[in-house]
Amino acid sequence: MSLINLSDYGWVSAWLPDGIPANLYLGRVITQSKDLYRVVSEQGELTAEVAGKFRFDVQLGSDYPAVGDFVLMDRDQDLEGHAIIHRVVPRRSAFIRRAAGRTQEEQIVAANIDTVFICMAVNNDFNLRRVERYLAIAWDSGALPVVVLTKADLAEDMETKVSQVKTAAIGADVLVTSSMSEDGYASILHYIKPGKTVAFIGSSGVGKSTLINRLLGSEALATRETRNDDKGRHTTTRRELIRLPGGGMVIDTPGMREIGLDSADLTRTFAEIDELAFQCRFSDCTHQQEPGCAVQEAISAGVVSPERLESYRRLKKEARYEGLNSREIENVKIKEMFAGVGGYKNARRLAKEKNKNKH
Repeated sequence: MSLINLSDYGWVSAWLPDGIPANLYLGRVITQSKDLYRVVSEQGELTAEVAGKFRFDVQLGSDYPAVGDFVLMDRDQDLEGHAIIHRVVPRRSAFIRRAAGRTQEEQIVAANIDTVFICMAVNNDFNLRRVERYLAIAWDSGALPVVVLTKADLAEDMETKVSQVKTAAIGADVLVTSSMSEDGYASILHYIKPGKTVAFIGSSGVGKSTLINRLLGSEALATRETRNDDKGRHTTTRRELIRLPGGGMVIDTPGMREIGLDSADLTRTFAEIDELAFQCRFSDCTHQQEPGCAVQEAISAGVVSPERLESYRRLKKEARYEGLNSREIENVKIKEMFAGVGGYKNARRLAKEKNKNKH
């Protein structure tokens, strides 16, 4: 049996400058099912689990291996049982979400993605604010975001929609695809190269699985159309890294649509607002009614849309409040409300003094 070259799976030796430690073997996680991982090594695929010491030493859920991770194991074949994972190689990029419940523990959804395609259908699914949200997540992950407009054959006034998306997706390429024609997905092939890993995110039913099937050359993934209420149904049921016939890999995972704004790069997503903010008269300008606000001046001049500024505010708020219960959110609001007078306690003291002066 010929050995597998892990560089075909994206491995770069410079990621471990000191080389692979003695008695350990390199592999990449291709699927995950609860506490078991399917890993590809030079010898082929094998099942692995984390070492007891690894589990004892782990600090966060995000420290555990995830699909796309490169790991160091005690063996490269499972003829004598499951391989044992001792280390996760430092990630080049990672998509993170919080676990359910009050612990707010982080989980890695997928790792070491080079390019992430943000998919949005140009019919009922078309939503610029959603693109901005996904871009904030993608920029923060470390992967290169590319916006893919799907179902172009169903679009009306396509030129206007492309222009609107380009304005919202500053710094990211915007591609147009159609699932109806054989070459309708050709524009994304430029980004899919040997040794590179891509992923697709976006609402269910926008054509992600259709695009992946085109790349695979088969109907390997189940597809389902967007419902009339624009709430597509999810078809991917497990996390998986898939090799593509022309080289390169795609990570398909249901968790990609559930990522919240725990980690978001709003500076990259709203670059023009961030740059304008430096020109405001006041460093703590809220871009509402302050004099000398460069952002409001840009809105008046038609350079920035009011909707984009509102999206910026909403995403900033979501990034701070997401995951908090109602009482915790209220506490944050109270702190913000009384920040100008030195906090809630100081506000109460001032109120008492004011009442004394009245009598």
